[in-house]
Amino acid sequence: MTVSPAESFGPTAQGPLRRLSVELFALILVKIALLALIWWLAFAPQPKPDTSPGAIAQRLAPTSQTPSQGQP
Repeated sequence: MTVSPAESFGPTAQGPLRRLSVELFALILVKIALLALIWWLAFAPQPKPDTSPGAIAQRLAPTSQTPSQGQP
């Protein structure tokens, strides 16, 4: 007995298709959650740099080096 293509998508095929769609949807949700976790661990907790005028002046100020004893 042969099954026509119209009959192959009948009520008997709903179980495996529904299970497959649920598994794919769950897999997509897990991947999105994993990517969000990786993003949060890698990029979100980075502190903002101190842009106050005092901090910038301190970074741009020349360093004070003591001359070594052999140099005049």
